[in-house]
Amino acid sequence: MCIGIPMQVLAVEPGHALCAGRGERRRVRTALVGEPRPGDWLLVFLDSAQERIDAGRAGEVNATLDLLAAVQLGEGGGADAAFVLPSQLSATDLAALTGAAPRPETVR
Repeated sequence: MCIGIPMQVLAVEPGHALCAGRGERRRVRTALVGEPRPGDWLLVFLDSAQERIDAGRAGEVNATLDLLAAVQLGEGGGADAAFVLPSQLSATDLAALTGAAPRPETVR
């Protein structure tokens, strides 16, 4: 599984951008997102920008990655996610999110 890392553009060169995020700097390919500008946010997978995002979305992804890191360290990740997780949605809301038809509830 690939995980996208939010990174902010520091400098631009043809086809690439120098970006910083989550404590590191990377030279990132920008062919899929076009020419970014310094200050722009990109979602980066394997040193390639896959999507332009805004600062709010970057914060959501970073908060979620922080939760995952806490769980991996055995800290339980007691904080809330920056958005409603699919596991906390009702069956109807989850169906709407995925575009699937809601299933009828089973009676016990």
